[in-house]
Amino acid sequence: MKKDSFAYRVFDLYYEGFRNMRLGRTLWAVILIKLIIIFAVLKVFFFPNYLKEHANGDEAGYVATQILNP
Repeated sequence: MKKDSFAYRVFDLYYEGFRNMRLGRTLWAVILIKLIIIFAVLKVFFFPNYLKEHANGDEAGYVATQILNP
């Protein structure tokens, strides 16, 4: 890849930025921990699988009856 190409300059900008960052690594770690908590833990406890509980194996039929018979 040529050093004066746009793609190389964009890559170099991010590469140098992440390589020289000190406080940012801690902030990225906090962000990743928060995402794991939000998507893994909260989903398990607060968002049950409603369709699995009510459809009894016929998910497509259950959704169709719910849409057609409000």
